[in-house]
Amino acid sequence: MTQEFFNHATSPLRIGRVRLRVRDLGKISDFYQRVLGLTVIEQSPDMITLGNHMMPLLELFGDPLAKPRNPRDAGLFHTAFLLPTRADLAHWLAHVGTLGIKLQGASDHIVSEAVYLADPEGNGIEVYADRAVSHWRDTSGQIRMATEALDMADLRRAATGVWAGFPEGGIIGHVHLQVGDLERADMFYRHVLGFDVASQYPGATFFGSGGYHHHLAGNIWNSRHAGPRPKGAAGLEMVEIIARDPDMRSTILARAKAAGIAANSLSAPVVLSDPWGNAITFRL
Repeated sequence: MTQEFFNHATSPLRIGRVRLRVRDLGKISDFYQRVLGLTVIEQSPDMITLGNHMMPLLELFGDPLAKPRNPRDAGLFHTAFLLPTRADLAHWLAHVGTLGIKLQGASDHIVSEAVYLADPEGNGIEVYADRAVSHWRDTSGQIRMATEALDMADLRRAATGVWAGFPEGGIIGHVHLQVGDLERADMFYRHVLGFDVASQYPGATFFGSGGYHHHLAGNIWNSRHAGPRPKGAAGLEMVEIIARDPDMRSTILARAKAAGIAANSLSAPVVLSDPWGNAITFRL
């Protein structure tokens, strides 16, 4: 039987690109190129856009005066790079082993197999491969997620070749955020932006669209009661969300207005700020 994997192109909402404010633009750009295999799509003195061939995924804004990232602030927990196949993940794992890159963890989430690390400025990174939808969603539509030990030896045996850079078809599958309060995160990401609650852990909520296990997540593990992000701090600058239906723009704006949230643009792209000042940009 053919295994069916989630098709992000059909999802009402999905992640586009992520922008980070970084203190050492050259060093961080080199890291993502060398470790993740991203390529330079566009470059200026203070901005480098990296991606998969011609698809932009990660924007790095260089600001040497940025305040160092505080791990207890609201903001980024990790940017999650989704590889097309399990073999791709195995190839990447061998690649980072050759580079001697320190990993922070590896988990079997039932929905996916995931490996964790951080860039030199502490921005979290997940590199993962999804399992078939039938593995994690039952006939009633319920999603099964967990955090279990990843069988690294079995994953390595899935390799059928070598890592040749971030593969075509790879995307940012989800973004996991640190938030100050789960109820406020639910109000914004579910009731205003229109994501569904896909799963809940102690101290974390996972939001998905179109039945995906999560496109966004928010946790309070390090950031409980955090206030707005400090101006000019290094770390997350923007998460771009792509809406499949152009009519969603007016719907989201109406919900934001009803919630007292101002949009800083009346034309595309729509830019809203979550309760902690993270910019959420909508592209149609």
